[in-house]
Amino acid sequence: MMSPNSKTLYKESRKQYDTFHHKTLETGEYTFCFSNEFSTFAHKTVYFDLDLGDESTDIGLDEEGEGAHATALTQLESSAYAIHESLRLVVDYQNHHRLKERIGREIAEYLCERVQNWSIGQTVLIVVVAFGQVFMLRKLFDKPVARGGGGKVGI
Repeated sequence: MMSPNSKTLYKESRKQYDTFHHKTLETGEYTFCFSNEFSTFAHKTVYFDLDLGDESTDIGLDEEGEGAHATALTQLESSAYAIHESLRLVVDYQNHHRLKERIGREIAEYLCERVQNWSIGQTVLIVVVAFGQVFMLRKLFDKPVARGGGGKVGI
């Protein structure tokens, strides 16, 4: 992650799961860069979640976090704040479960592909073995062709 003045704020490599918290102090456009340079053959999926806004939005506190201008909350305001926090928690849980579901789906699809390829290979092998057995049995029971003058030998 790079700040608007091209200063590197966060840089990690080869991470499967990571969390980064940053409070923006300067206005402008922040840049994200995700690289897949270490995996030339495998397909990768990147998930990231941006939480915008102050994480500790305490009602009644001023900008420095002090309660100098604190006011008593009405019951309606307290309920609305509690509902807001609960819904934010629900959204976090949903994102977590979506990520886990996607990982499980990718594993299941990969396994399905492998099972299908193995089944096709087994089917081809069974057909080849069946034709080979028919050919060998026919060869065993074919009458030998008489060689030579075509007459009876022996008596």
